[in-house]
Amino acid sequence: MQFIVDKYLKGDKVIWAIIILLSLFSIIMAYSSSSNLAYRLMDGNATPYLIKHTFVIVIGILLIIYLQFFNYKYFSRISQLGIYVSVVLLLLTLLFGVNKGNASRWIMGFQPSDFAKVMLILYVSRMIIVKKNDLHDFKKGLVPVLWPVFLVCGLIFPADFSTAALLFVVCFILIFVAGAKIKHLFSIIGGVIGVVLLLITINMIVPGLLPRVDTWTSRIENYNSGDPQENYQAEMAKRAVATGYLQGKGPGNGIVKNNLYSAQSDFIFSSSIEEFGSILGGLGLILLYLILLFRAVKIMAKSGQKFGGYIAFGLGFMLVFQALINMSVGVNLIPVTGQPLPLISMGGTSILFTCMSIGIILNVSRTVYKENES
Repeated sequence: MQFIVDKYLKGDKVIWAIIILLSLFSIIMAYSSSSNLAYRLMDGNATPYLIKHTFVIVIGILLIIYLQFFNYKYFSRISQLGIYVSVVLLLLTLLFGVNKGNASRWIMGFQPSDFAKVMLILYVSRMIIVKKNDLHDFKKGLVPVLWPVFLVCGLIFPADFSTAALLFVVCFILIFVAGAKIKHLFSIIGGVIGVVLLLITINMIVPGLLPRVDTWTSRIENYNSGDPQENYQAEMAKRAVATGYLQGKGPGNGIVKNNLYSAQSDFIFSSSIEEFGSILGGLGLILLYLILLFRAVKIMAKSGQKFGGYIAFGLGFMLVFQALINMSVGVNLIPVTGQPLPLISMGGTSILFTCMSIGIILNVSRTVYKENES
């Protein structure tokens, strides 16, 4: 056993412990929370979903192990090509992707925004290093770092506002940590908020002109109204949280999940609390994600202001921020966003690219720890 750990589980061992705990918990929750999906599509048989999800998790862990042995500096070169591939894929998705709910997010069973999130953070981290001495200058330093952020987020924005907003915030936090001037960043954020408000105003003047804006505003209105009929999913999620108490009903004994359309994805945190309780299924999960963020920050601190440190922090912050958004939806703190819970929610591309992000973080930690030992 020790031989396997030493040979294959490189880098930060605390992060590896978190990966194993979340993966095992994910398999349990995937089988339990997919009951609604199974009854609608598989005559009540949830086993195919369990097998598929377990297979994806295993492939994801193998991907993490594989990525550990790269020299992380190669990711700088990869990001230069990856950012353009991301733009092409996002354009193709907008034009030819599968349309669902007035949004085109998928193309050939693949969600390009997941790929774009990783590539953008790698590319921004690279540009931070390239423009490190000019970041205080808006034109010479900040604009070259920001243009890919606006381009990628702008292409994601029409179909997936929450993902675009999440990625935008993560990149800005990363640029802020690198030393950009706060006044420059606040001025840009003000401009972005102004554009969003302008789109909402235009859609109010000409109803139906921007269908996705209708979706955003209806979610916010339904959330604010508190009407159980309009907010059925959120009401069911709150009931799951309320009936879970401290200890929960036990694995597989949840009831509310049967009435939750997205119990295996958007509301998996609610199902977790119902079955495992507020302590283990709620606070326990939050603690694991916060420890992951802490370890990513520690890796950045040990690496100094280098490319590896920035990608470790950027990817770690993105995963934890996404997790907190999903959890906030699950307990009805914010409107439904559609963000999965990393490594827990069912999904193919989202799990694989989450594992890619973690593999890169472990790659950096392995290199940093070896350098410190030397």
